[in-house]
Amino acid sequence: MRTLIAILIVAGVSYVSAEPYNTFDGEGFPACNDVALVHNATSIDDIVGMVKEAAANGTPVRASGKGHMWYDTMCSDNPDTIIIRTENVNKIENLTLEDGAESGTVDLEAGVTFLQLAEHLHDNNASMGYTLVNWNITLAGAVAMGGHRSSIREDSMVAAGVQSLDIVNGNGEVVTIERDNSNDDWLAASTSLGLLGVIVRMKFKIYPDFKVFAKQEILDEDDVLNGDIYGMIAPYATANFWWWPYMRKFHRRYYDEVPLTLSSQEGFQNTFSISDAEAAIAKSTLESGKYLATSNMFFETTAFSIWSAPNFREKTTQEAILEWPVYGWNYDVLIGGLYPDEKPEWEEDLHGETLELAFPVTQANDMLKRVRQAFDDEAKKGIIMTSTYRSGINIKFGKPYYDFLGQVTYNTSDGTDWSKGAIMFDFPSFKPTIGDGERFNEPFYPRLAKTLIDEFPCRPHWTKNTREVFGNATKNLDPDHLARFKVVREKFDPNGVFKSIIGEILGMYD
Repeated sequence: MRTLIAILIVAGVSYVSAEPYNTFDGEGFPACNDVALVHNATSIDDIVGMVKEAAANGTPVRASGKGHMWYDTMCSDNPDTIIIRTENVNKIENLTLEDGAESGTVDLEAGVTFLQLAEHLHDNNASMGYTLVNWNITLAGAVAMGGHRSSIREDSMVAAGVQSLDIVNGNGEVVTIERDNSNDDWLAASTSLGLLGVIVRMKFKIYPDFKVFAKQEILDEDDVLNGDIYGMIAPYATANFWWWPYMRKFHRRYYDEVPLTLSSQEGFQNTFSISDAEAAIAKSTLESGKYLATSNMFFETTAFSIWSAPNFREKTTQEAILEWPVYGWNYDVLIGGLYPDEKPEWEEDLHGETLELAFPVTQANDMLKRVRQAFDDEAKKGIIMTSTYRSGINIKFGKPYYDFLGQVTYNTSDGTDWSKGAIMFDFPSFKPTIGDGERFNEPFYPRLAKTLIDEFPCRPHWTKNTREVFGNATKNLDPDHLARFKVVREKFDPNGVFKSIIGEILGMYD
């Protein structure tokens, strides 16, 4: 390993020496606990050269885009690991969308983010449809981790937009994999977890640009837990719930396409940004909530009130939009990004932990009722649980999409009907910086995770869970899918260059 670093220094390779490699949350939030090198790649050829050199020296490698992780599961625990950051390898080329065509394609390099692509496409009267997620994620990273938008009606897995992808395998060779559901290489690459290699290029499906509306309403908890959840979500292009357990309320947000001429409004959604003043109030309240349930109750009721109003501005003027529905171009409304005069939460020292599990949507009511029972069991002990996140507990949905390791795959050995799609329970919570750093009633969170995994046929989100959650949830994954994925893994990376903790937990190196 030292020989490889010396070679890189002599060659003038751009790198940053590091010990932990952190998530987007920064210092104190490692995606990898100990790495030898962080290399900022400048081209696909650069990535190929790095992988070849590392493979020749038996050095482990992991690729990273924007560090969209929550826990220390991205690498193995080998301190010789090299991180190849792809952020600067971000060309967008060969956009093809003929006049009147329903769809076209565009070629993307590894580091292209959703915001970068959205702006490029909008400038060319095109869009990526509904196969999108947050602005601060690369598309290649989203494909590798099985990222998805919340939709049952439309294709919402980011991988659903991929027509082909180029992966640098464990020998440093560029291998092209075409979309083909009869090919195990494709079914593994579609949610690869980075275990096959570095995704360096993708051909992605695009569509003519379009506008959408966003509308939101408040529902009583009983109306959701005992209601037709599928019927509340499936009719819309994209829809989700936010749950406020202390208040026993839900927000239902839903979106759909509208004619281009219906409204001149250009709404832009605030995703993760916050003002300095808001951050100071939130932080002081939530830090005290480590010890005082009343602080958390105050936070939830305040956040609920704020979230009931549109979290949108008029893009052309930066004026707040005060009434539903909101109209605008698809990416601006569906995802948006940061307001220009604000910062993301993590830059304001507001950090969190989370848990995300996917369940068959046919079991949505039972799952949510089980979570409510867990909250009520704490209340019987005099412990009031709340949401400590700005938008509550995020309840998302996914259209069925077949591959080996995706959250919304189907025809699996558990005998459960996944054919109508999945519901995702995404439970972010504030992580204090005072005292021992543990959350209010910390034992509740792993206990809830274990309960849900043991009682339901659920699947983990690949960047939003701890090692312990992955270890327990593996029993719910299809053994045949794991075995077939392992065969592909061994073909692409026979020496385990791209090994990770998750891969080890899944038995990919046994």
